[in-house]
Amino acid sequence: MISRRKVIAAFLACVCANCLCANFVQAQDVTPAPDSAPAQTPASGPAASERIPLTVPKGTPLQVALDREVRVGKVGQPIHGRIVEPVYAFDKVVIPVGTEVTGRITKIENVSGGKRTVAALNADFTPARATNIEFDELILSDGKRIPVQTNVTPGSGQMIEFVSAAEENQKKGVKDAAAEKAQQAKQQAKQEWNSAMKQVTEPGKIHRAERYAIAELPVHPQYLDAGSVYFAELQEPLDFGTEPRTPELTSSISATPPDGSVVNARLMTPLSSATAHQGDKVEAIVSHPLFDGDRLILPQGSLLLGSVIQVHAAHHPGRNGELRIVFHELRLPDGVEQNVEASLAGVEAAKVTKLKLDSEGGAHANSPEARYLTTGISVGLGAFSMIGDSGGGDLSHQEAGGAGGYKLIGIAMAAAIRSQPFGMAMGAFGASRSIYANFIARGHDVVFPKNTAMVIGIGSRPRTGVAPNQPAPGNATKQ
Repeated sequence: MISRRKVIAAFLACVCANCLCANFVQAQDVTPAPDSAPAQTPASGPAASERIPLTVPKGTPLQVALDREVRVGKVGQPIHGRIVEPVYAFDKVVIPVGTEVTGRITKIENVSGGKRTVAALNADFTPARATNIEFDELILSDGKRIPVQTNVTPGSGQMIEFVSAAEENQKKGVKDAAAEKAQQAKQQAKQEWNSAMKQVTEPGKIHRAERYAIAELPVHPQYLDAGSVYFAELQEPLDFGTEPRTPELTSSISATPPDGSVVNARLMTPLSSATAHQGDKVEAIVSHPLFDGDRLILPQGSLLLGSVIQVHAAHHPGRNGELRIVFHELRLPDGVEQNVEASLAGVEAAKVTKLKLDSEGGAHANSPEARYLTTGISVGLGAFSMIGDSGGGDLSHQEAGGAGGYKLIGIAMAAAIRSQPFGMAMGAFGASRSIYANFIARGHDVVFPKNTAMVIGIGSRPRTGVAPNQPAPGNATKQ
């Protein structure tokens, strides 16, 4: 009996030992679970580990100004310029103002026979030829060289100026804080542009006069002026690493831009008062991030969507074009959309257009003031040619008429023919041509090429009484 009890006791002891071992092993398997899944803790979740790529995408334009004059000679000729507007990736400057840019002339186009003939009649035997260029390398301030592939967009290669919208007619002391903030932002944008252009030695008055005199010669060289601005679109993206996306950054981006905010943007839709129609869609991309203090409100790459609300094409006699656009929707890179009220507060435009912006952002082309001088000279030469002896004429008077008609060729023909009626006819022809070209012919259109740099005043409230895609009262579109 005793041995039987011993056997049963031993058996129960073994069973208990096995159960304890099994529980111990199971406990060992379960205990490390918290350490094996650290990603589930709040301090190291997915949002904290997300990173934002600092990439300049394909198609981004580099605004390059030639910093030295180039005498056009041959294909492959090197050119040199500098970045005059910073390039951002999300909220960081990755290509600062002053970055050196090198390139070359890729093509010198021929002049058609018709244009060459007209130029020859005007005593110009070397008419200007269209020149294609490309930029292929960036040189940062630390000496780092970044090879790039670019394509210069149409409308490039002109002398550019920054034009601010006119001040609103408000009584002194009535201007609100938002208007003051917008005005300060416009002034800052203009100061930044002037500061960027100081690194480029633009031709002075004496140099321009020398170049003008050389251009009047029958045979003359062709130059690319220092200060000429080109928009060079990247054909391949540029990678500048990444930055962490913090919760604070995410929350600030969703905020509405405060009234009076001004953003820098680039026009993605080329516009001209000659071809645009009321209601045409317009798109611009934010080129500089917008901050409210230290908080990022709009990252680079945000989209502004709008439309043409007023357009007047240039027409006879000498009527210049007008164009008015507004933006009514803001779309962030993450897809968030906001309704806004936004219009032009400033724009970079070719100096030859003499562009003006009214207080509501409407763009108006203006005729050059020099037209009065050139017309006066032509009329004076024509009048001078009519003075003289009808029996043979004073040669100087005949030559004056010839100069008014076709410059050196006219002078040579007048000297050879020695006829006062011929000189009078040439003088009258030159005077009438100048009057027609400057005062009777079709005026100048407002033209905004693709990548035109704009400063856009932005708010959060819709314009009272004016729908985003409708013209303001009393501003009917003229066709």
